[in-house]
Amino acid sequence: MIKSSINLAFNKCKKEKRPALVTYTVAGDNNKKKSLEILNSISKYADICELGFPHNTPIGDGGQIQTSSYRAINNGIKMNDVFQIVKSFKRKNIFKPLILMGYYNMIYQYNENKFLNKCKQVGVNGLIVVDLPWPDNKIFAKKCKKKAITFIQLLSPTTSKKRMKNIIKDSHDMIYYISMLSTTGGKLKVSSKKILKKYDSIKKINKLKNIVIGFGITKKTIRSLKSADGLVVGSAICNEISKSLKNRQNPVTNVTKMVSLLKNKIS
Repeated sequence: MIKSSINLAFNKCKKEKRPALVTYTVAGDNNKKKSLEILNSISKYADICELGFPHNTPIGDGGQIQTSSYRAINNGIKMNDVFQIVKSFKRKNIFKPLILMGYYNMIYQYNENKFLNKCKQVGVNGLIVVDLPWPDNKIFAKKCKKKAITFIQLLSPTTSKKRMKNIIKDSHDMIYYISMLSTTGGKLKVSSKKILKKYDSIKKINKLKNIVIGFGITKKTIRSLKSADGLVVGSAICNEISKSLKNRQNPVTNVTKMVSLLKNKIS
């Protein structure tokens, strides 16, 4: 069986005895061209790139990602523009795993089958659909698998043990563990020690599954969580883009510096 590029990325990181650095940016922030430039530039340091499709009511996201989404929407970014960004990115970075992240109603409006066909066509490697939980996502996840697209299940601190076992059993090449009960970008309210204790108990269910930790990860907290399979940084990057634009600086340069620093902290 051919291993997915997501699996290969995790294997490489494990050999290097470090977690995978997973970055998140919003497609079209602050415009289509700059968004692609940021993605191309940070992919030199990121092991896996997550790209959010902008949504006007992103229920799981905090202020930083909301601001990025609004900038993209104000610039007229539509789903086909997101696919165009992915296509251009994959042309240059064919082996770099790219995960699209967003909300189900946009997939539904686009048409589920049409959406998955387009994902396959442009080179999307994985999908996170925030508001499509297990078991409601079972049919969609199977459709993804048929297209060799990894469907990424979500786990949270309140997921029951029984539910967790079922989600892990049904999961593909990557699982996303939400570190705390919050929207994205919230200050880490729980100690890294407590997060890792819970994380380790999840890993014991199936050691072979790649589980990443997201929510509240910044330059200050990333090193303390480096025993995980992977760490997701999103809000801190979106905030850096906002700061750069406010200060009339180049977001590509500043965000790349930041991602390089994050990589050094966990290498």
